[in-house]
Amino acid sequence: MSTGTVTAGHPEPTPRPGPAAASEPSAGSGGGAAPPPRIDRAERGERAQVAVDRLRTAGVEAVAVTWVDNAGVARVKAVPLGGLVHAAQWGVGTAPCFDVFLADDTIVTSPLIGGPTGDLRLYPDVERIVPLAAQPGWAWAPGDRYTQGGAPHPGCQRLFARRTVAAAAARGLTLKAGIEIEWVAALAGPPGEEPRYPTAGPAYGMQRLTELSDYLRDVLRALGEQGLTVLQIHPEYAAGQFEVSVAPEGPVEAADTSVLIRQTIRAVSARHGLRVSFAPAVEAGGVGNGGHLHLSLWRDGRNLAHGGPGPHGLTAEAEGFLAGVLGALPELLVLGCSSPAGYLRLVPSHWAGAYRCWGLENREAALRLVTGSTGERASAANAEIKCFDATANPYLAVGGVLAAGLAGLDQRLALPPEFTGDPAQAAPGAVPRLPTGPGEALAAYRRSALLREALGEPLYGAVLAVREAEREQYAGATPEELAAATRWRY
Repeated sequence: MSTGTVTAGHPEPTPRPGPAAASEPSAGSGGGAAPPPRIDRAERGERAQVAVDRLRTAGVEAVAVTWVDNAGVARVKAVPLGGLVHAAQWGVGTAPCFDVFLADDTIVTSPLIGGPTGDLRLYPDVERIVPLAAQPGWAWAPGDRYTQGGAPHPGCQRLFARRTVAAAAARGLTLKAGIEIEWVAALAGPPGEEPRYPTAGPAYGMQRLTELSDYLRDVLRALGEQGLTVLQIHPEYAAGQFEVSVAPEGPVEAADTSVLIRQTIRAVSARHGLRVSFAPAVEAGGVGNGGHLHLSLWRDGRNLAHGGPGPHGLTAEAEGFLAGVLGALPELLVLGCSSPAGYLRLVPSHWAGAYRCWGLENREAALRLVTGSTGERASAANAEIKCFDATANPYLAVGGVLAAGLAGLDQRLALPPEFTGDPAQAAPGAVPRLPTGPGEALAAYRRSALLREALGEPLYGAVLAVREAEREQYAGATPEELAAATRWRY
């Protein structure tokens, strides 16, 4: 694996003795893993009809089909319930230029994607359709994008994530994942108004939960009615800020769920006269919203983060995987911290993971190892990537992390020494900082052969074009201007 970000003196993952097996597939665009099959229209139609019958009983009249663009914005096409079978068989038209939309809806171009010409087909994943508890008469489904001829669109982020999951499966590995959702609830007001918060209670305080208990109950109720298992919900640090986490599932499913949760929170909030921000910096200088990604690696039903000879019980495979992720974090920020506003959050001593180090339960490390309570470690041990935020396209984030982790596993990397405490208090240069702005992250991304291969040229280039354009767009903005411009975009 080429991390493309080595700086003299920075601790790096180190190779384990012995080469990777030559027969092991890579996580790249060719990948050794079979791409998603072409469209089987008859089979899709049959499954869609089963879904229609179920949804009609639930009172659904229309289905919103979403995809997430490279700026991290969920876009949508909707069909009436009577059109779902046709949409499942033939897709819904959507322009490829959405791959080069910015968060403010400006459109740019990239070498292989962009411009007014061409069309794609958006296919709802009918196995994932969910009636929306807070939007009566509506259901939601994530979508995959294919060409008009039925071939996978090389710029489809969800299909990219599915390829990396298939690459792990080809090695006999499965993964469980979850994305924490943090948000700030503010009182609804006119555009441009500074946020006003519905509660002034202290950070993590019961006062906040009490004052907004009806609202949070309705969030919980809606998520539960949509089939999600909520693990916890609580007030967070910043004013009006809350967090919810749900049970882990497969990486693509976890990305789907993160989209569903955010739209559910939006709908419930609107009913309570609130507006919502998932932005990494709602106010400059404050503690913003993260989008922490939790992952665990499994083989034959065994959690590879437990019971091994490595640090804190990691097996060699889990350690190699995490070492690959740690080494690639600078370029992965382009996928996981996509807005320039993300760097207003990614600062030392704010539990944001601003340093490229790892540690057991260290909330200042970019990679936090979580073992869980003694009696549940075999099932609960996982790793948390703290430097990601909710501006990320979740499919790009999970796919990029899987590609980096599998490369580290194949190379049998070992983690550098663990860091305990706050790395901001270490000697200067002792612990490497992650990029402090989008320019540094983009430089790492350009040097990353790993991500170029994994994403494939069309998707790699479209991501680069969007990030470059947004970097230039906000190059002269003050922190206050940047926070205000992006506050309600996510």
